[in-house]
Amino acid sequence: MTPKSRQKVFIASAIAVVALIAVFFLTKSAPDFSGPGQGKAIVIVVRGDSISGIANALTEADVVASPEAFINAANANAKSKSIGPGRYSMLKEMSGAGAVELMLDPKSRADSRLVLPEGLRINQSLAQASAATSIPVETFTESLKNAQALGLPGYAKGNAEGFLFPASYDLAGDETADTTLQMLFQCFNQASKEMNLEASAAALGRTAYDVMKVASLVQAEGHPNDYAKIARVIYNRLAIGMPLQLDTTVAYGLGITKLSLSANELRSNTPFNTYVNPGLPKTPINSPGAAAIKAALNPAKGPWLYFVTVNLDTGETKFAKNYNKFLKAKAELQNYLRNHG
Repeated sequence: MTPKSRQKVFIASAIAVVALIAVFFLTKSAPDFSGPGQGKAIVIVVRGDSISGIANALTEADVVASPEAFINAANANAKSKSIGPGRYSMLKEMSGAGAVELMLDPKSRADSRLVLPEGLRINQSLAQASAATSIPVETFTESLKNAQALGLPGYAKGNAEGFLFPASYDLAGDETADTTLQMLFQCFNQASKEMNLEASAAALGRTAYDVMKVASLVQAEGHPNDYAKIARVIYNRLAIGMPLQLDTTVAYGLGITKLSLSANELRSNTPFNTYVNPGLPKTPINSPGAAAIKAALNPAKGPWLYFVTVNLDTGETKFAKNYNKFLKAKAELQNYLRNHG
């Protein structure tokens, strides 16, 4: 090796040593709190945040003394890679290592949750979503103008009624109207795939959209134990061209939720009045759950054309294949109403 080459090697080695010393002292000298922490702070980690991004958020919230304190602790803990998006309940003035450990503890998660029960109408679902995310309903309504781009099935033709799938959704805190709706449609599409919805509907001689309409009627009309029988009544009526005559569709068309409708309301002129309009309503009337969809895909076998819930406390429902038996069941309901008025 020539003297000149040795000089280059020496300079390179010296630079490396200086760099290591600098890193060592930077690591050792990074401001860090020493105590276990006190007070409370909520820190939101958004999707795509790096460790340094999380460190900056923690520093701004006065959880750690400096970004480096958290970064150094995270680099020393392989589990830190599992810290994901969400809301974290932290303490102020924690050590970097303490902050990492707390974020790895599931108990630190302060995520909010969006719960959509079965059978909600779209306006009710959007109100729930707004309450959980603090995003105005109007913003969700605007996003729904591009529902198909967000994951709404094409056969729904842009109308999201029926497809805001009932489930419990964990929220990270960084949701937008678009990402929230995408999450709901994704959940529906996954459930649809698991139920083989489109192929199973075709096997019934129906479209997937028809099945979703039937499922929404089943959801609105009865008890889960009777879903499959109610689905059969609907299909039996459709097969002979008999109007469905369901109060729930009339109420939906009028934008009301009461159970008992007046004669005038039953004569109302809306596309959802199945007393005067034959066939299925033009859209689902709510977002049915998986049980109702499965019932619509797998109706019970039977000749029934009528059903009446005769006990509103227990949900007991009676099915009839002719009008006279239906009238007897209806008399039971009227007797129940008299005794529980």
